[in-house]
Amino acid sequence: MVVDPDVLASHEVDWTGGFVGSTPAVVRPATTDQVAEVVRACRRDRIALVPQGGNTGLVGGGVPLAGEVVLSTRRLVGISDIDGDAGQLTAGAGETLAAVQSAAVRAGWRYGVDLAARDSATIGGTVATNAGGLRVLRHGATRRQVLGVEAVLGTGDVVSRLGGLVKDNTGYDLAGLLCGSEGTLGVVTRVRLALVPAAGPSVTALIGLATVGDAVALVGHLRRAVPALEAAELVLADGARLVADQTGVAPILDPVPPVQVVVEAVGPPDPTEALAAALDTAPGVTAVAVATEAARAAALWHVREAHTEAIARLGVPHKYDVTVPASRLARFVDEVPSVVADVDPTASIWVFGHLGDGNMHLNVTGAPSRAGSGGEAALDPIADAVLARVVADGGSISAEHGVGTAKRTWLLRDRSAGDIAAMRAIKAALDPDGIMNPNVLLAPD
Repeated sequence: MVVDPDVLASHEVDWTGGFVGSTPAVVRPATTDQVAEVVRACRRDRIALVPQGGNTGLVGGGVPLAGEVVLSTRRLVGISDIDGDAGQLTAGAGETLAAVQSAAVRAGWRYGVDLAARDSATIGGTVATNAGGLRVLRHGATRRQVLGVEAVLGTGDVVSRLGGLVKDNTGYDLAGLLCGSEGTLGVVTRVRLALVPAAGPSVTALIGLATVGDAVALVGHLRRAVPALEAAELVLADGARLVADQTGVAPILDPVPPVQVVVEAVGPPDPTEALAAALDTAPGVTAVAVATEAARAAALWHVREAHTEAIARLGVPHKYDVTVPASRLARFVDEVPSVVADVDPTASIWVFGHLGDGNMHLNVTGAPSRAGSGGEAALDPIADAVLARVVADGGSISAEHGVGTAKRTWLLRDRSAGDIAAMRAIKAALDPDGIMNPNVLLAPD
């Protein structure tokens, strides 16, 4: 147990700096048995716990906003039982995403999830939030990669099924249930992960277009024509200019088009000719830059991957991670700036994200802080307007970062009363004393 204030401080604030709490202690178990001992002790004494991995979350889901004890998973490390024939491995919850990616490559495979925070985000955290990232278009989010888990439930009981069976219909899918539960049901300690085939030749393209509608149509065209397509990312002109101004890196496409899409296809076989042929017949394309070697590809990706850094330099942003159906995505992206302006004309909104799955990252700068006392999110009228529009368009208020504390008051707008009742029943069964991340996901009754 750690109680040194200097050490505790790093566990009390989230990556954005927008959620700050306090904790009396951080416990750092190194084994599943030790996690179980902690949970049982906290259950006995009615002490609330917040599981925390790499602390790269964006919605206040992994920091002790109400004075909870932090259970750090960073010592739950180890990558084992690598099966080169089946394409599977087992990883401790504290292993970073980058470490799992490297182990997969050494085994002749890849791990299908990739995030910009790969060097600090932990596997346990990505499971807890069902993280998606850049490759969802082809490989799906984290839940699709999870073949089994070992975890300690809020009861203190250990569940463990790490055999990696692809077909296993023996009752409830506990791994699928824990994936995306945001630490509210228990602590994931180890995970059995499916891998995807090793990368062959790849091709990246930065494509200019006139409208978001053109971009949506382009991605639909490329998905049909290029089976190896793995990523399709949306960038708007104002965001591209901000990245150039904040990083000092000149735009690749100059003049900057109103809309840019970064796409990447990965073989084998070599997808370059298929992508070139598809772009030749794609409507609405106004400019193209193509790369088949790593350094040039990284340069094309810069305009998308530097967005978070560039926006953060403007101050702590309000972040709204949402999904909108493809049929309504173009209209949503075009109109959401007006939704924000109607609430706060002085605020700026930066829109970018995963065009292939409809997940947009909306970042608002220049608006008042939403941080409240006691771990409660203060009234956020911009979020109220934006998320109401998302729900009206048939979307989801949370695409891949979770609900956390930031969005729990809006969960009832997204999910039905029956949905919420079922979630509460599951929570009561697996965490009967309500000690597991009690201020996240579900608002108090």
